[in-house]
Amino acid sequence: MKKFRHILWGYELTYPYHWTHQSVQDADAFNDASASNDDGLDTGQLLVRGEWNWERKPIEPLWNKHIGLMAGMIGAKQVGSAPWKLGEATGLEAEIVLPKKDNQRLWTGILMRDFRVLHFMVTHPKEARAEFEPVVTKLISSLRFPGRILGIKTSREGVPLPPRYEAVDPKNILPDVSDPTNWRAYSGTAGIGALQAFYLREVPIHNWDMEEYVPFPSSSELGFARLQLRRSNVKITLGMLPYDPSGSGTITASSPANVVIKVS
Repeated sequence: MKKFRHILWGYELTYPYHWTHQSVQDADAFNDASASNDDGLDTGQLLVRGEWNWERKPIEPLWNKHIGLMAGMIGAKQVGSAPWKLGEATGLEAEIVLPKKDNQRLWTGILMRDFRVLHFMVTHPKEARAEFEPVVTKLISSLRFPGRILGIKTSREGVPLPPRYEAVDPKNILPDVSDPTNWRAYSGTAGIGALQAFYLREVPIHNWDMEEYVPFPSSSELGFARLQLRRSNVKITLGMLPYDPSGSGTITASSPANVVIKVS
């Protein structure tokens, strides 16, 4: 068995050696690489996507939105829903009735734990259910939220840094910085929601006191997420600045963001 660990969202899953994992936009896909149908397509797939729920909204409105969007995209109908609990996470699950001409089975569910919501979607041909369902059920049931994820890098001040973020000149991100001496900047592509999940988990683990948190999105006009941190006599202002790589003019909680740190 192989272990997948999502450092930003803070969860892990265990899946068979002959399965593969790949990132698909803001989701993670798992499928059986050893099996294919007559058309050469994968016989089944699990998609997992994280959502940042800083307001701790109840699960029911999030579920209704999730189901509504899915039904609108694929022309499907929901067949009831049932409570779902897995470890310390709670949520809802449902079988989705697809149009009769579609040979696929579709199951979906969401789980919430603290500020995090995980969306799950399983698809596979109906005739593959007997073989595929037990394996994917075991995979989903392996979900864990480890208390600490080892190997996370930090800045010179000891501030945790998200994976695959590279140090850059602060002026590349904040051109109006007059004196970059006390500034640090890190460029990456993680969504700002996932970054907030990462920092709210890792800040206390790395012995920082969080004196202020301004989330994004929120009613604030700040336009980015901000943390005020303190450890001994060191004070840090950390900003997660979303950007729009496509030029669409739309910024959301899944938009990528850079990280800037000011040391006081």
